[in-house]
Amino acid sequence: MYTIDHAVLAVSDLDRAGERLHRDLGLASVPGGVHPRWGTGNRIVPLGDSYIELIAVVDHDVGSSTSLGRALLASSDGGRDRWFAICLSDTELEVTARRLGLQVEAGTRTRPDGVELRWRGAGIDDGARDSWLPFFIAWDVPAELHPGRTATRHEVDVAGIASVEIAGDPARLREWLGPEGDGLPFDVSDGYPQIRAVDLSLGDGTTVRF
Repeated sequence: MYTIDHAVLAVSDLDRAGERLHRDLGLASVPGGVHPRWGTGNRIVPLGDSYIELIAVVDHDVGSSTSLGRALLASSDGGRDRWFAICLSDTELEVTARRLGLQVEAGTRTRPDGVELRWRGAGIDDGARDSWLPFFIAWDVPAELHPGRTATRHEVDVAGIASVEIAGDPARLREWLGPEGDGLPFDVSDGYPQIRAVDLSLGDGTTVRF
């Protein structure tokens, strides 16, 4: 039911963050587009079935008027990039939303090449979700248009997201995900609630911590 769709990294400057990832980790990124509703823009690090989303507020007036935009501005305050959220692909999105009392909302983003991406999401900008808990998505586009499939060339042989280290209440996370979340590669420990790190799988069977 659940798989990791993408990990969200809050950044203060999209181009600068993309350059840093390429220089430090050999990961290439591509321009994503903008989300007018939240005043945000993104860059995509494609990883096949998953991806890393670099996201920043690009319209301060709009961003500062939304809870999501304000959270992103706080996360990237001082120019530091921080893990912001984990998004799970959910084959039964409406069922999950009803169980958790979340609203399912449609979203769109137009890529620089003019292709429109469409999805339904639950929890991304919802007060019922604590920020360290995953939100949920169902893509309404063909599989080849999933952002993780965007053509690019990394300097390393990266195969996807291997695991995510999360600090928070393990019982709260289990309650949030239900039994469908038991197989997810989450390393959860007590501590100040946050996404601590994301491990990427490499082609040689090893992992690199991001």
